[in-house]
Amino acid sequence: MTKKHFVSSRRAARARKNAKHTQADGVDFSDIPQSTDEELRRARRVGRPKSENAKQLIAIRISPRLLAQLRRLAAKRDKPYQTLIHELLEQATRKSKVA
Repeated sequence: MTKKHFVSSRRAARARKNAKHTQADGVDFSDIPQSTDEELRRARRVGRPKSENAKQLIAIRISPRLLAQLRRLAAKRDKPYQTLIHELLEQATRKSKVA
């Protein structure tokens, strides 16, 4: 198991504080059967599928009041709030012709 390395020292300190340490030496793996070649061939990647239109993960700071308003608006429109924010940003850039 590889350790995650964080750029931010504050984030790294929080990760170290919250980490649950286990000793792999004390774990008995003897009752776990080996995977067969057929099982390995059928294995599929778990997680988000790769897409040509994949979005980039970013971090932005939004006031709690504005975020609450956006979440309420998204709930009224029955869609996830991040999707709503994306749509609003797309509309704003189209109107200002920044794209």
